[in-house]
Amino acid sequence: MENKRIRVGILFGGKSAEHEISLLSAKNVIDALDRTKYEPVLIGIDKSGRWVTSEPSKFLLNHTDPKLIALNKAESRDVALVPQSSGKLTGLDTAGLDRSVDVVFPILHGPLGEDGAVQGLLKLANVPFVGAGVLGSAVGMDKDVMKRLLRDAGIPVPKFLVFGRGQKPDFAAVSKALGLPVFVKPANLGSSVGISKAKDEAGFHKAVATAFRYDTKIVIEENIKGREIECAVLGNHDPKASIPGEIIPTHEFYSYEAKYLDEDGARLEIPAKLDAATVRRVQEMAVKTFQALNCEGMGRVDFFLTADGTLYVNEINTIPGFTKISMYPKLWEASGIGYTQLIGRLIELAMERFQHEQTLSSSYDG
Repeated sequence: MENKRIRVGILFGGKSAEHEISLLSAKNVIDALDRTKYEPVLIGIDKSGRWVTSEPSKFLLNHTDPKLIALNKAESRDVALVPQSSGKLTGLDTAGLDRSVDVVFPILHGPLGEDGAVQGLLKLANVPFVGAGVLGSAVGMDKDVMKRLLRDAGIPVPKFLVFGRGQKPDFAAVSKALGLPVFVKPANLGSSVGISKAKDEAGFHKAVATAFRYDTKIVIEENIKGREIECAVLGNHDPKASIPGEIIPTHEFYSYEAKYLDEDGARLEIPAKLDAATVRRVQEMAVKTFQALNCEGMGRVDFFLTADGTLYVNEINTIPGFTKISMYPKLWEASGIGYTQLIGRLIELAMERFQHEQTLSSSYDG
């Protein structure tokens, strides 16, 4: 019994514009999983929201092409995870599915994956899971709420304005408040999907329309001229920060294409060329951000560093990318924790948190 491998449900895909990135991340995690300790159980979510399970050798089509990668739905079975199942998967298409998981590793990006929705389901199913809980996931996903919480915690953020669907941002008022250019973003999306840099009125209105295609709320931010610094955070109650890295984009900004589709879209400099005092400031602010937003397990904090040394938090990513070129695993590798070891540590943190939560009282005992 001591040698029994831990069954890790790798939850990937999702009903999101970041679906393909999730598939790429999942493939890398599955390939790197220590098979002496862990047994992967694959749970894919297609773009319609359907949950399926499949064997590792059959779960992806076109796995080497980031543009054509897709779930192999022909070789999969419909499944569900239900409340208080303690990780047992239920077959929907045929009876007799004998498969369960001990812990879930969500590698989902964007809405319905990174925003607390899946995390709530996993809590109801009474199964440990990697990463932030419901609250940390939700506030980390919503750029509006996240920035307001950071501002309240005394953490510097760029100036921003927020608009809901039905509101028409006025170009003159926005440019007066924030200057030009501005960045226009869906409030709840990542991987730079739907983000535009607007330099004039025509570009501004196009950017607003694009952002509203992906969300009912948009954030418009001032342009901060500075270096793009990123720092990885790992832990639960006592989180630690990695050495910082720098993204040097070759594109206009670090867009979706630059991140995932163009191998030369950006240069990652790890470690970033920073003096020791600035490294400490980045690490301390990364941990402070992680804690202010109620995050657990993992997070990647993205900064702007201006020429005069001012440090701004751009955002946190509670489920950072895990592809081979992703910053989160690269930062930890440079900090002394390899990819396979990192995955194992994240699983351990998930199970530690779950075990602690089981000790909390669920009855009023006076």
